[in-house]
Amino acid sequence: MASRPHALLFDLDGTLADSVTLILSAFRHAFTTHFGAAPPDAEWIAGMGTPLETQMRALVDDDATAATLVATYREWQHAHHDELLREYAGVRDTLALLRTRGHAMAVVTSKGNDAAQRALDRLQLAEFIDVMIGQDSTTKHKPDPEPVLLALEELGRDADDALFVGDSPHDILAGNAAGVFTVGALWGPFPRGELERAAPRRLIAEMRALVPLLAELDPAALPR
Repeated sequence: MASRPHALLFDLDGTLADSVTLILSAFRHAFTTHFGAAPPDAEWIAGMGTPLETQMRALVDDDATAATLVATYREWQHAHHDELLREYAGVRDTLALLRTRGHAMAVVTSKGNDAAQRALDRLQLAEFIDVMIGQDSTTKHKPDPEPVLLALEELGRDADDALFVGDSPHDILAGNAAGVFTVGALWGPFPRGELERAAPRRLIAEMRALVPLLAELDPAALPR
C-alpha cells in the first residue's frame, strides 16, 4: 500500500481538455484549403494522442506536403483556440480536490509544449499541474513509454506509485509499457472497444469517477 497519495498523470486533449471540435475543425480546414476536401474524421481521430506531424504524415505522400498542412492547421487552431476549447465536466473540481489530498500531478501530451501550456492556462488548470511533458520534452512519443517515464522522473515517483489517465489507445499503451496503472477515459473521442483493446487496468465514464477509484486503490491515503 502506498505511503503517500499516488502520482497522477493525465493526457490533455480528450482527457482534461474538450478540444475535439477544435482539433477536427483545424484538420478539416487544412485539408480543404489545400485539397478541396478532407478525409473522414475517423482517420484523424485514430491518430489523436500522437504528434501532429505524425498524424499528418500518415495521410499524405511526402514530408513537404505534411509540413504545409501542419502550418495551415496550426495557424487556424491558434486563431480559434480560445473560442473552441472547453473543459470537460468535473475536471477542474476534481483536480482541485485531488490537490488538497496531496496528489502530485503531471500532464503527458503529444501536443507541443507551448500549445499545451496555453490550453492549461486557458482552462485555469495550470495551478494543479506540477510537471508538463509535451512533444518538445522527448525524442520519442506515445505510444512509446518515454514521455510517461520522464514525467515520473521529474515527479520523483516510481511507476508502481502512479496512475495515467488518458482517452486514447496510445495513452494506454504508453502507460502500460511504462508500468503505471492505466485508466481509460471514456469521455474522449475513442470508442470503448478501442480503449479496451489497449488493455487499461480500469475504465471510467467521467472525471469525477477517478476519486472513488483512488479511494479503492489506496484508502490509507485519504484524509482522516
